[in-house]
Amino acid sequence: MRLINFVVLIILLGTPVVAEDRPNIVFILADDMGWSDLGCYGADLYETPNIDSLAANGMKFTDAYAMPVCSPTRAALLTGRHAARVRMTIWSEGSLKGPQNRKLLQGESLHSLPHSETTLAMLLQKAGYFTALVGKWHLGDADHYPETHGFDVNIGGTHWGAPQTFWYPYRGEGYFGSGYRYVPHLEFGKSGEYLTDRLTDESLAVIDKAGDKPFFLYLSHHAPHTPIEAKADDVKYFESKLQPEMKHQNAVYAGMLKSLDESVGRVLAKLKDRGLDKNTIVIFASDNGGFIGIDKKSGQTVPATNNAPLRSGKGSCYEGGIRVPMIVHWPGVTTQGAICREPVIVMDVLPTLLAATGIEMPDDVTIDGLNLTPLLKDPAAKLDRNALHFHYPHYYSTTTPVSAMRAGDWKLLEYYEDNRVELFNLKEDLGETKDLANQHPQRAAQLRKQLQHWRDEVGAREPRPNPLFKPRKSGNR
Repeated sequence: MRLINFVVLIILLGTPVVAEDRPNIVFILADDMGWSDLGCYGADLYETPNIDSLAANGMKFTDAYAMPVCSPTRAALLTGRHAARVRMTIWSEGSLKGPQNRKLLQGESLHSLPHSETTLAMLLQKAGYFTALVGKWHLGDADHYPETHGFDVNIGGTHWGAPQTFWYPYRGEGYFGSGYRYVPHLEFGKSGEYLTDRLTDESLAVIDKAGDKPFFLYLSHHAPHTPIEAKADDVKYFESKLQPEMKHQNAVYAGMLKSLDESVGRVLAKLKDRGLDKNTIVIFASDNGGFIGIDKKSGQTVPATNNAPLRSGKGSCYEGGIRVPMIVHWPGVTTQGAICREPVIVMDVLPTLLAATGIEMPDDVTIDGLNLTPLLKDPAAKLDRNALHFHYPHYYSTTTPVSAMRAGDWKLLEYYEDNRVELFNLKEDLGETKDLANQHPQRAAQLRKQLQHWRDEVGAREPRPNPLFKPRKSGNR
């Protein structure tokens, strides 16, 4: 009776949440996975039963967004701040020197995530979490590796954005130029071992190593980024499944997704086997839209993927470059098979997870993300946000320097080279095929003004005229 009275007293008085009572967090990030690359998002050739099951048991977001390329998304994810505010708007190596033969010089971008930034891992670590990064880091040099940003464990994270190969020993040179690449901490493997499988092995070990402590596992897969490589049996299977009418035609890429899906299934099974599934938040997402180029160095003859019905792909501020799959399973909060159509963005992850763990963000840190808990409880809820913004003052195969914003169903893109704007209504034209800027000049002007105001507010770096640029004369080839 005395024990019961003591427990009741504690409840009445209230006590801080101790670390052991907080939920575990597993965030699985795919690299270059397109919005329609999952079965639950409309894939035809690809098969992703485990990720589809995660969506069926949790919440699928139809309008989730990332940055156009990888490093900016990763910086925004960990800080809750827009990539333009953090000043990381291109992949890490791309910040060192942009093209010198184009009309504009690219906007300035940091090579490494500054130590002045407060990361999700730092906050969780301080609150007693065991924090681990397994896989891709790509946020700067060795002085800025995961260990300096709040991670107790770093397995595989380097300044490189992709491995030389997905086959053990994951090292060599030639694919990405003359530099020698390797994936550290994976030395004791064996011939025939596949990177996606090995990163999963390491992630399962992290879950075991956490012991009784709550843990934050950031499983940052390299798949399905180039080089496009998959297991021979999986490739043969998808080659036999190919049909001319399918929008997806790359059997090797399909094999990469199969291994990635198996990884998710193994992580979920581990949580269940350990009795942790009821107290673990699992989030799956991609860092940008699917790569639509041809991986010629791997012998591919078709594009890596096809983001249809979305326009374009990685690097672009069209929907195919920035809209990504995102799935959240939070036991006791999300409901089975929930679908949320409210626009959300990668910066929302940090405040959502802080709310879930009862951890407060320092008062002197400005964040751009919003807490998604109201949506996770009720997919029909609305967020108090007027617009989402995107800023890519760089060149890529799919774009010239551009900024963009989405306000409701309206989407505006502003290109720096010729100062033109494009306006689309996503509700009526998801594929962004009909530019309405001339039909709605006042709306376009209003959104353009709002976009510039946002750039000024976050201190976005913009491209500059290139004094050495010499345009080709008409008629020259």
